[in-house]
Amino acid sequence: MATQKGLLKTEDWWAVWIGGLIFILSLFYLSGIDLLGWVVVPKMWTDLSQSLGPISAKNYGGLPGTGSLIITYLALLIILTIGAKAMGLKIKEFIYGFTIIFCLTYICVLLGNYANIAANAPKDMEKFGLTWSLKLTGEAGLIIALLAGLFISNFMPKFAESLKEAAKPEWYIKTAIVILGAGIGVKAVGAMGLATAVMFRGLCAIIEAYLIYWAVVYYISRKYFKFSPEWAAPLASGISICGVSAAIATGAAIRARPIIPIMVSSLVVIFAVVELLILPFLAQTFLYQEPLVAGAWMGLAVKTDGAAVASGQIVDSLINAKALAVQGINYQPGWILATSTTVKIFIDIFIGIWAFILAVIWCTVIDCKPGQKVKAIEIWERFPKFIIGYALTFLIMMWICAANPSIMGTAKAGSGEADAFRTLFFALTFFSIGLISNFRKLWEEGIGRLAVVYVVSLFGFIIWFGLAISWIFFHGVKPPLAG
Repeated sequence: MATQKGLLKTEDWWAVWIGGLIFILSLFYLSGIDLLGWVVVPKMWTDLSQSLGPISAKNYGGLPGTGSLIITYLALLIILTIGAKAMGLKIKEFIYGFTIIFCLTYICVLLGNYANIAANAPKDMEKFGLTWSLKLTGEAGLIIALLAGLFISNFMPKFAESLKEAAKPEWYIKTAIVILGAGIGVKAVGAMGLATAVMFRGLCAIIEAYLIYWAVVYYISRKYFKFSPEWAAPLASGISICGVSAAIATGAAIRARPIIPIMVSSLVVIFAVVELLILPFLAQTFLYQEPLVAGAWMGLAVKTDGAAVASGQIVDSLINAKALAVQGINYQPGWILATSTTVKIFIDIFIGIWAFILAVIWCTVIDCKPGQKVKAIEIWERFPKFIIGYALTFLIMMWICAANPSIMGTAKAGSGEADAFRTLFFALTFFSIGLISNFRKLWEEGIGRLAVVYVVSLFGFIIWFGLAISWIFFHGVKPPLAG
């Protein structure tokens, strides 16, 4: 009975159930049944009427964008309300709060996809006839959602209070991470088709990054900024590994207060956008003769999946253009992006392993009282259960694709439909983070010092050490020539 209560009463397990349900529905695509093609996705736009639509134009092309949005809202409302009821939340307040949060979040997502804000590739600039763009990609919507939530929290506190029953950033992000596993599984199999050198070097680079990055940031946080282990561990994971996902997983593994990984996550997204604006152009200037070094550097340095892949795409275009203009070398496009993506895949794969390692360390060393013997059940209780969902979706999808290479394209499309839910859960996460974050309370909790640690660690060490690791493992490795 206790097990059943645990399986139905915690955000961790409900993240597994909801993320797992979306994953299972996406698998029907492999047999030709499209059960999720109606899910709404934002599109880059200058004409608002063209700003959204169903993800599968092939199977749901007759569904208008607003209809797709409404169906997506109702589907999420139903499954989340079932979970909210099981966890003992107030249902009327949850339904009201989620409805408002969903609507405001999607407005932010659409604003972030406005072409003059999001366009970063030359083809997008040409498509919309743009002469300028902030080049922030669609991830600008996350920043806008975070800022909108912060505005409501700090300047409309009564309104924010009325939404708190549905402002569940940890639940949303954990569900997103479970769904993320499927997409990573497909990409991992696809990455096996890359040159062996890229795969092997990428894996070596990630192992070094985990062992060195994390330890140094943790040491700096504890030694020079006097943060407790509860603060230092999620901060080290957020800065050094994979941003939001790693910070949330680490916080769950060590049982940190929810506000800690949430604060780290907000900093991760803000700094990822800063990196996206700076690093690709540094790579073009100084690394155009070492294109795969530049690609690996983006994967190691930029701390969110979307921003890392976007930076890899930008670098791919910039360096290929410069290599052709300066050296007369015409590289095959896509290899720099593939290197960035491969490195990022390995980072994501290791999140679950790292969360387990930290859970064991915290049980046996950090939180262990003198003379106390740690039981295996304590490690299990600390282990973030949503990581099980992440591992299962990853392994199942990887096994399916590895056993049937001919269905890779179909699997990618199916997991892409599930991934549309993942990106929406990410957006809900950041609006909710802002909504529960009062500046005065955040300052009292130490977000100012967190930001200082982030700046010192990221720009003083991680970016440049990531460049060194990329150079060690990818120096001299060139993409094949076009033609």
